[in-house]
Amino acid sequence: MNHNKDLIDKPWEQVHEGMAVKLLEQEDELYVQAKSSQRQKKENAMRRRKLKTLVHGLNRLKRRKNLTRDHLLERVAVLRKEAGRVASFIDIRKPLEGEPVNRKTFTCAFNRAAWKQAMERDGCYILRAHVPWEEWPAGMEKQAQVLWEWYMQLVRVEEAFKTLKSDLKLRPIHHQIEKRVEAHILVAFLGYCLSVTLRMKLSPAAPGLTPRAVLQSLSAIQMMEVHLPTTDGRVLVMPRHTEPEAEQKMILHTLKLELPPQPPPRIRSGKLEMPGTGQS
Repeated sequence: MNHNKDLIDKPWEQVHEGMAVKLLEQEDELYVQAKSSQRQKKENAMRRRKLKTLVHGLNRLKRRKNLTRDHLLERVAVLRKEAGRVASFIDIRKPLEGEPVNRKTFTCAFNRAAWKQAMERDGCYILRAHVPWEEWPAGMEKQAQVLWEWYMQLVRVEEAFKTLKSDLKLRPIHHQIEKRVEAHILVAFLGYCLSVTLRMKLSPAAPGLTPRAVLQSLSAIQMMEVHLPTTDGRVLVMPRHTEPEAEQKMILHTLKLELPPQPPPRIRSGKLEMPGTGQS
């Protein structure tokens, strides 16, 4: 059943900045259309990159000389496969059997109207639920925002399991003693609590950033020590952390964090040892 027209007529409900939802109720089924501006920007960018790659590939084929029809059809098929659904926005006229390959028999036209419509639909998705009225919580209206929040709770539960299994390495558990297993789970749970805290800190200013992406970016900031021998046989030790890049500075600013000042250098007596050798 097509509910596009019915959904278009429904008003939008603002969940938060950049996210709006609308509700359609038909019989015992509920449909929620959600629209995210952040998701739209991301999907628009991905769509543009694929279109750019496809257009450049087709233009290269047009400039090729002494190109056979079979080779042209093979390359066009590869380009269309790599472009995926974006390929549908380019109408390609290929040479018929027996025709030469030139700019008259091989042409491309961009379907601008369909492209614009697809770009506007990016960032939208439909949630479908079956919730009979007698099972609806007492005193609560049927609102699109409520159903969307329930869906997001499910997403967060799935994300929690993914975080515990991948980022925090909850499994596999190699311990054999019960107390060690419990300690392993406790440490993983505390790590998950820190991950949730980080997500809550990101939510007001950068809801599109995930704790996983933040940790991957900030992990490039490392602490190191530079050892310099002096003329009197001592060693000058200079502890230093790497300077953050632009992206890392943005994340630190969002979290309202500052790196500590560079530690002062110190002098150590003794000879400078080469790593792994124990020799000077």
